Amino acid sequence: MTTLAFRNEAPTGDLLTDYDREHIKLYVRLLDAEADGADWKEAVEVLFGIDPTTELERARRMHDTHLARAHWMTERGYKMLRLGRPN
Repeated sequence: MTTLAFRNEAPTGDLLTDYDREHIKLYVRLLDAEADGADWKEAVEVLFGIDPTTELERARRMHDTHLARAHWMTERGYKMLRLGRPN
């Protein structure tokens, strides 16, 4: 089983990246957790494997930037993914 590496911050900008493509499932899971009202600390521990009690700032940054990118994917990024546009 391949384990994906997570950046401390998700990509930004208006181009779909390889990182975005590799982390589509993560983005969906973050959106699901948000919709379910899950605590961000629980989500980051389950999805990123980071203990927010020992790495609070890093965990928060990872969660917030990846969730923001997940929202971007639902608003703009999916169009590039659907059309198969290169990054």
